[in-house]
Amino acid sequence: MPAEDLWNYGTESREAPASNAAQVTLSDSVDFAYVSRADFVGAAGTISVEMHGGGTVSFDAYAGMMLPIRATRVNATGTTATGIVALW
Repeated sequence: MPAEDLWNYGTESREAPASNAAQVTLSDSVDFAYVSRADFVGAAGTISVEMHGGGTVSFDAYAGMMLPIRATRVNATGTTATGIVALW
């Protein structure tokens, strides 16, 4: 099931802080329940994500990094970072 995009409903301002968060389970096939507004990286490494707009991209992330991206999934393949939390 594709990730639901709550911003399509106009219920959240794009400038508002995240109101929900969940620990990410890495997967090469299962999308988040909701499109993220950012992803937090707990421990350094590479994070491979499926972007809401399409395509896959990898980031070299440091511990404590907040990636301000709208992602639908964090892939198991290509991700070495740990402690990843999706915020929406």
